[in-house]
Amino acid sequence: MRYHCLVLSSALACAIAAGQTASELDFLTGLTEFHDVRETLPRYMKAEARKLLDARRQTVERIATAADVDARRAHIRKSFLAALGGLPERSPMNPRVVGQIDRGDYRIEKIVFQSQPGFFVTANLYLPKKGAPPYPAVLYPLGHEPGGKAYPVWQQMLGSLAAKGYVALTWDPLGQGERVQLWDRSTGEPRLGNSTTEHTVIGLQCLLAGDNLARYTIWDGMRALDYLLSRPEVDPKRIACAGNSGGGTHTAYLSALDDRIQVAAPSCYITSWWRLLNTIGPQDAEQNLPPWLADGLDHPDFLLAFAPKPYLVLSAIRDFFSISGARESYREARAVYEKIGAAERIRMVDADDGHGYSKPRRMAAYQWFARWLKGAEDNEPEPEIPLSSVEELNCTDSGQLATSLGGETVYTLNRRRAAEAIQKRPAFDLAEVRRLSAFEPRPGQVTAWPYGAIDRDGFRIEKWVYESEPGILLPALVYAPSGEGRKPAVIIADGRGKSNAAAEAEALVRTGTVVLSVDLRGLGETRPEEATKGSEWIRYFGDFDSAMTGLLIGRPLLGMRARDFHQAVNLLAARADVDPGRIAAIGRGSAAVPALHAAALDPRIGKLALDDMLVSYRAAVESYAHRQLFENAVRGVLKAYDLPDLAAALNPRPVWIVDAADPMGRTLAEESVRSEYGPRAAAVRIVRRGPNESAAATFLAMLK
Repeated sequence: MRYHCLVLSSALACAIAAGQTASELDFLTGLTEFHDVRETLPRYMKAEARKLLDARRQTVERIATAADVDARRAHIRKSFLAALGGLPERSPMNPRVVGQIDRGDYRIEKIVFQSQPGFFVTANLYLPKKGAPPYPAVLYPLGHEPGGKAYPVWQQMLGSLAAKGYVALTWDPLGQGERVQLWDRSTGEPRLGNSTTEHTVIGLQCLLAGDNLARYTIWDGMRALDYLLSRPEVDPKRIACAGNSGGGTHTAYLSALDDRIQVAAPSCYITSWWRLLNTIGPQDAEQNLPPWLADGLDHPDFLLAFAPKPYLVLSAIRDFFSISGARESYREARAVYEKIGAAERIRMVDADDGHGYSKPRRMAAYQWFARWLKGAEDNEPEPEIPLSSVEELNCTDSGQLATSLGGETVYTLNRRRAAEAIQKRPAFDLAEVRRLSAFEPRPGQVTAWPYGAIDRDGFRIEKWVYESEPGILLPALVYAPSGEGRKPAVIIADGRGKSNAAAEAEALVRTGTVVLSVDLRGLGETRPEEATKGSEWIRYFGDFDSAMTGLLIGRPLLGMRARDFHQAVNLLAARADVDPGRIAAIGRGSAAVPALHAAALDPRIGKLALDDMLVSYRAAVESYAHRQLFENAVRGVLKAYDLPDLAAALNPRPVWIVDAADPMGRTLAEESVRSEYGPRAAAVRIVRRGPNESAAATFLAMLK
């Protein structure tokens, strides 16, 4: 979002005011007991996740029979499919072999098929030339390494499998190889820098529509398996699945959901959610299946869903996926396999190396496949495999489906699904807003502690810390004007923190208004350290770890921040100098959407200004890209409501939409905002500030 240079009467006055007060207003920094305040939100999120994981562990410990395993599998699949938004219907794949490469012992066929109508997939099929068909086969989903299906390690393993008498099929994942989803035809480059960024940009759009990006990646894999089984060279009763990293993810996914897979060997993926949250955090969009933790699920459930079929967990001791988590998950799953008499069908190999389908793990996989698919031993050395160039393995002339065949992308398919969801949306219901956002009002008196005050001419600035809920302590400033009696009040929540709203707070308090300026959790002084770094990931997604963890535990960060706002209303309403019937609110930047939700769900907020707020969730789905929206994500929101619906629901309470922003954070023209709001704009005042107009002046006008 863009932020203005906020002024009282001039840019110079703004600069002086900010320079004089910023260090004083961010007061927690200097207090010993709050030295780790930036860990407040991550620590809270992990504690909430731990409660769910502990409850899940107790449930799994009660599994004792094959019937219990069947019941667990049913729960896993039901929750899994719900998280995906269901799966598409099967449609004609129209596969075409567009080229071949002869490698002596085997050949490589270059194939294009459609996993959904017009949604093309580029694939390579490795076919043995020795022995007699039908052969056992390996479905081989890929990880995030560069080059897609041409990555050398993948070629080495796929060629080795073919030389050993297996049919093997791999395909370019979304955003990689020939399948970049957001391709810029004018530059001949991806619109975004790398596949994981593209995944997560599109992934948020899928979440808003009620789906998950994995809905598309998993379906690609299932249709790839459909194609594999259509080949006469393949024995349908001897199918394995193997992949590394993102390919390990999809090995786990596909094996848990598709009964046609008989043997699984994921590499460098299986760990545990507790270890993941405490190390590298949630990864890109398709590796997170909200509300996975709230549904009582964890990594071992991928193994349990496959039981009692043969499962090989391949891990790296020096991987960024925690080896401790992998070992813990394996031990839990093995205990279940033992209870149902299938201990010999589960094994773990952890090599002393780093991330990748390295040779020790490949050799273990060859042995596992031979045992369970051939009933034999494979102690032969790995053959030397000639490597093909990217161009040799490409299935299109240009090297990109976008320029060779066109067709659908996840962006276009999701946009259509979002439009259908909007069209079918039931009448607006505040109860559904409360449910989706997991907003939890907390009645009663707010616990708060004073930390001094700053005297100013005509007012004083009180420093407070209040408890929004156990484990969440928030810093706030109360600008209290001189004089007796109850006064109107306003809450300001600024996405950049309370010190960034000093100019506006001072302007408002000088009118005789009590102002409470607060850092909502994860903003201002409580911003997690990791979220302040300038990486591409942070620039696009902000505090992704907290936002995604909130979705995984079934409590969006947005709803938590709306609760913080609600508690600020409680704090103000209890003051002797505040008229509880005259409380207004201002939300700015990333704090604006939580402020809107809080106002919609708390009728005590009489007036509302939303400055630099995303114009709508629908716009985020329509735009090719977006920035800084993940912290305000609500899964499936477009099936129930959008931001204009919330603003209209406040009628007859005044709502000002000031300098609304598009999904990339650019201020929209007033006409564009009115078009987005449509007839609902009649209940809302839409404002576009002039180049010399201060934010303070706008807020003063609203409060008149």
